[in-house]
Amino acid sequence: MDPGEAARQAAAIHGTDFSKIPEFKDITAASITEHVHAINSNCPDERTKFIFKSLTTHIHNFVRETSLTTEEWMAALDFLKATGQKCTDLRHEFILLSDTLGASSLVTAINNPKPPGCTEGTVLGPFFEEDAHDFQFGESIASEGRGHYMYVEGTVLNTKGEPIAGAIIDTWESDGEGKYDNQYENRTGPDCRGRLISDASGKYAYRAVVPVPYGIPDDGPVAQLMGRLGRHIYRPGHLHVQIHAPGYEPLITALYFEGDPYLTSDAVFGVRDSLVVKTELINDPNLARSRGFPDPSKPHVLLKQDFVLPTVEEVKALKGSPTS
Repeated sequence: MDPGEAARQAAAIHGTDFSKIPEFKDITAASITEHVHAINSNCPDERTKFIFKSLTTHIHNFVRETSLTTEEWMAALDFLKATGQKCTDLRHEFILLSDTLGASSLVTAINNPKPPGCTEGTVLGPFFEEDAHDFQFGESIASEGRGHYMYVEGTVLNTKGEPIAGAIIDTWESDGEGKYDNQYENRTGPDCRGRLISDASGKYAYRAVVPVPYGIPDDGPVAQLMGRLGRHIYRPGHLHVQIHAPGYEPLITALYFEGDPYLTSDAVFGVRDSLVVKTELINDPNLARSRGFPDPSKPHVLLKQDFVLPTVEEVKALKGSPTS
């Protein structure tokens, strides 16, 4: 059998319909982009086709504009390979890469338009876990000894200033050493993270610890890349909050603390001016005791913060077409 006939039989076995495939050969640097667009033109989903046409155009133009060498392209592929190899069930190095390139922050900004007065969103980060325990009003999400005491309280509201009862609040933070529970090899369960529900008046309260500045994991390819770019790897101390309530747009945000030296150079571009909060140092043992702190002789930090959520309909009115 001649090679041509063998190839035709193989194609028949594959079920390839050549009548639907644009023909191309003699690929050149000038023509390849249009050929890739053509071969992808049979994609049945218009949004996917639109995204990959734009992605292909940008990648090809990037290669042309930088005159990228084979060695540089292979270094990039090896970097992505190493990034994937660093991922585990508890660590998502690609989220970290997205964060440090500002892509996560940009996606968040584009996809979360809000009416005036609503709490701004920011990046989720790579340390969220679904296994948080449920806590009651005023209980502690942190075990004893994980850092300096902090008491967090406030109200979940809508844009009319009305309380939102029954809002599910997920909250998580680093400990006093600047580490999340899922960064410890001997992790036996969630700590410095929890889930609670706003009461009938929309109020919430819980005990936590004061989060401190910390570096992103420095043992992976993302931290190595940042070093090559002449950047530091540190984030300001912050408290993560995620809120869901029926009929309202979900909120993913974080609170940052006034005076933190890393507020103006956050490694993952998460800080927003409206999310920088003031705290109060409390030295009243009776108040500490009433708030449930195990050692009321120790001072604690008070953080008061209300969260304002728009309805799904309010946000829908602000969003444009996703395919344009």
